[in-house]
Amino acid sequence: QVQLVESGGGSVQAGGSLNLSCVASGHIARINCLGWFRQAPGKERERVAHICRYSFGQVRTKYADSVQGRFSISQDIADKVKNTVFLQMNDLTSDDNGMYYCAAGVDAGIGPRFDFWGQGTQVPVSA
Repeated sequence: QVQLVESGGGSVQAGGSLNLSCVASGHIARINCLGWFRQAPGKERERVAHICRYSFGQVRTKYADSVQGRFSISQDIADKVKNTVFLQMNDLTSDDNGMYYCAAGVDAGIGPRFDFWGQGTQVPVSA
């Protein structure tokens, strides 16, 4: 099992910035991808960004078109016991409003599958 705990959410005005954090612990050797998803009221959950590390040393990131250029995902793997993934969000708009979830999973070469989820952190963006 992998446990995920998010932090950093909170009210922000449009045009502002937030930096979300997620600490992954437990059987982290089983995962090579961490991602951020969000769900706005009345809408489907969507993937915001993810980062995957592969055994050959390559690191790949991917962003939703709606956040490309404004959001940045990064990861701290220095700790052997836990990994931390960050989501720096800039120039926020009301479309970024929602509950943000951290997720962990595996990409075996055909795209990541996220099996572990955090409880979420709310990001209300006001005009």
